[in-house]
Amino acid sequence: MRWTMVALASCLTVAGCVGGTSMAERQDEDVQSSLQYDDVPCDQLLAQRNQLAQQHNLPVTAKPTFSNPAMGFGPFTPDMRSKASRESNKASGEIDAMNRSIERRDCGKPKKNETLGLPGSKPS
Repeated sequence: MRWTMVALASCLTVAGCVGGTSMAERQDEDVQSSLQYDDVPCDQLLAQRNQLAQQHNLPVTAKPTFSNPAMGFGPFTPDMRSKASRESNKASGEIDAMNRSIERRDCGKPKKNETLGLPGSKPS
């Protein structure tokens, strides 16, 4: 029994130390910064987001999802997801980052009238 536990512990340690192949590490990579999209013009960013969502059959409100491995074993659980599932989760992370940039910059919303004038006066 003791040797079985030692063997199991060493296998889990080796599986988690392979470098970038654990479920937790790969799911963390799906989350992206929205700052990279702040320089993209709004209309182009909206089109890019919509195309990515359509390509992966995702809603334009997609967010990355995370599995809940057994407590404490996240870094040691190998990533057993299919390639299609990994690509879909990566696209969800990109869409979420794009949405945060779009929301922060108020893309797709009509411009507010920012002319200064006296109350009651008509803009010219």
